[in-house]
Amino acid sequence: MSTTPLAGPATSDEAAGSPLLEAREVGFTYRGAGSPVLHDISLALRPGRSLALVGESGTGKTTLLRLLLGLTAPTSGRILFDGEPLALGDRTRMRTFRRSVQPVFQDPYSSLDPRARVRAVVSEPLRSLGLAPAGRAGTRDPRVAAALESVGLPADAADRYPHEFSGGQRQRIAIARAIVCDPRVLLADEPVSALDVTTRVRIVDLLAELKERRGLTIAMVSHDLSVVAALCEHTAVLEHGRIVEQGDTGDVLSAPTHPYTRRLVGSVPRLPAPRPAS
Repeated sequence: MSTTPLAGPATSDEAAGSPLLEAREVGFTYRGAGSPVLHDISLALRPGRSLALVGESGTGKTTLLRLLLGLTAPTSGRILFDGEPLALGDRTRMRTFRRSVQPVFQDPYSSLDPRARVRAVVSEPLRSLGLAPAGRAGTRDPRVAAALESVGLPADAADRYPHEFSGGQRQRIAIARAIVCDPRVLLADEPVSALDVTTRVRIVDLLAELKERRGLTIAMVSHDLSVVAALCEHTAVLEHGRIVEQGDTGDVLSAPTHPYTRRLVGSVPRLPAPRPAS
């Protein structure tokens, strides 16, 4: 689980193939801020090996996800996509990137336009990427119907408004919007934290199903280690903007080597043991 590469036999990550998305020695400082938010971050998202970014609030997880989404450029280091540096000013390159890498945001209440029907919400990536004619938000694109079906929503959902759905259903709409352009990678920022426990389980099961059926690779920010264990094969732990530990999720969660990781794992609430019958 060392963050420093060592010579020797190929690891499971190496066996998974070349990285789809990679951060190399990335640092980031907000304009006007005195201290960097991220320091020397290196990690790789490989095909079929989904990644969790975990840590307490303020450790830089969401900032790192924004860099991986190409929403802003790192202050130092590089973000690479398919082995090539991500050039935010290259429109052709970024259009290919946007089609391949799609986001799912934390709050399904604020991430959907309440004034638009679900059909228009889900088809937005198709229009913005030039995959459907502009101004055809109300048309019946079969890709929208297929995306809604993939997330378990009925066909008539397309003609309704987001406020007509529950929180879990809205997150399904958000996921449908992310997969409608058939991406290779989903980058999700706390995708279930705004949901109740039962709904969280259903959305995690949906993401796992989509990952398997569509061959999706997922990078996810989460503070819920049970979600991480269920969905992600690889975990990176951030503390004060640095990766202090990363490796196979089972190893990181069952036998953490860094004191900070041990505190995170130890802070997970556990149900008390049942009392013996009298």
